Amino acid sequence: MDIIIVPLLLLMKSLIGIAITIVVTDVILSWLSALNIINTSNRVVYAIIDTIAKISNFMLDPIRTRMPSNIGSIDVSPVVLLILLTFLEHVITRILLRFV
Repeated sequence: MDIIIVPLLLLMKSLIGIAITIVVTDVILSWLSALNIINTSNRVVYAIIDTIAKISNFMLDPIRTRMPSNIGSIDVSPVVLLILLTFLEHVITRILLRFV
């Protein structure tokens, strides 16, 4: 059973790490584009920002629909998602330690 569970948990942990990276990247890119530091009129830059935003919004939309996460003009849903993903990553790490 360990042959199946350990690789699956490691895969889940890797996917959580990728999700955290995408959310943090989306937040930083949205700040940079709001401050006009990034030239969004460039097609390549816009395509990258749009792709990352779509992936991030896919993960953030369930949180945004379940809770009013806007404090003024600040969206705190990425913070909630990052807390949940970090918690899940720690749980998976604890489960993995039981198999070692």
